[in-house]
Amino acid sequence: MITEYDAGNEKVFLIRRLIEVRFRKETYEELLKKYSKEQVIQFAEEKRVLHHATKRNLHYISRESQIPLLGHAAFGLIDRGTNLIQVRPLTGCNLCCIFCSVDEGRESRTKKNDYIVDPDYLLEEYRKIAEFKGGGIEAHIDGQAEPFLYPYIEELVHGLKNTRETEIVSIQTNGTVISRDMIDSLEKSLDRVNLSISALDGALADRIYGVKYPLRKVLETAEYIANSRIDLLIAPVWLPGINDHEIPKIIEFALEIGAGKRWPALGIQKYIPYRGGRKLRHVMSFRSFYSRLREWEQEYGVKLLLSPKDFGIEKRRRLPSLLRKGEVYFARIAMDGRGYGERIAVVKGRAVTVITGKKPGSGVRFVITRVKDGIYLGEEI
Repeated sequence: MITEYDAGNEKVFLIRRLIEVRFRKETYEELLKKYSKEQVIQFAEEKRVLHHATKRNLHYISRESQIPLLGHAAFGLIDRGTNLIQVRPLTGCNLCCIFCSVDEGRESRTKKNDYIVDPDYLLEEYRKIAEFKGGGIEAHIDGQAEPFLYPYIEELVHGLKNTRETEIVSIQTNGTVISRDMIDSLEKSLDRVNLSISALDGALADRIYGVKYPLRKVLETAEYIANSRIDLLIAPVWLPGINDHEIPKIIEFALEIGAGKRWPALGIQKYIPYRGGRKLRHVMSFRSFYSRLREWEQEYGVKLLLSPKDFGIEKRRRLPSLLRKGEVYFARIAMDGRGYGERIAVVKGRAVTVITGKKPGSGVRFVITRVKDGIYLGEEI
């Protein structure tokens, strides 16, 4: 599944609709004199590998890379002490939402690199955690990305579902790149789609999502999912002063198409400004937010005040935290980090994001500053 084309003075190969491999034309033509096209794409060092949606450097994480899948917030696996395991196979989003909590998309000012995880490696490590935590696991595919951009999404979903301890496989998506063929293929393995739709007005949707948003396609996709064996939860983000009047329309749409066969039909999210995310002018209080949800519950006869119990989420023993806040380590920088000024080091089988200006391959001494939920941060000392 490779498309090739010219872009200025570069020869570009687009692999599986996501991975861009770029060469200078002169360099590519010289390499072709000695090697086949496949050998050049796979082995030549004189290339740039980019994420097609974001145009950022794209790093492939496999077992051979020796980058652990535990410890980083952007890729791999996250255990927050419940029977839900977050599965993050890649970074990078095709939208540029004005409310994005992690400043994703091509217009990001804080993200420098993207990552894609080998599906076999991801499934191997997932199965280890699932076995540790026991049966009744929900594998939830999400992250700082649009998961359906992942070239191996079907293999990943099927692999997660076929893991003995997995009961539920769910996924968070903006719905813009899902095809009907994908839905048909995933129908026996994917249990629920959490679909983010925050406006039914086309012009407003364009503004909210920061791109020319394919609203009709997303709405048709939502209805197709609702009519399949896969359950659908529509998850709008309520942006005060921006899409207030859209939320009731979205509630009515969700009920009309039959979302929520097994789980709640809607998961209305409160806009919360995060450090490092995109900030909006107006922020609603939690009291006002929950008060309005109660009113809509009564008006529409649908459950909107949700809790983990509505999804069968329960506390479970978590993987042991091998690192402690305040501990000091010396390690080699294994890879460039997600954001500017960040690098990734490996300590005790965990990926640690270290704030440092040193380059990959260098040694760095750092103190652990964060250990919450098995996500580790450090700062050079």
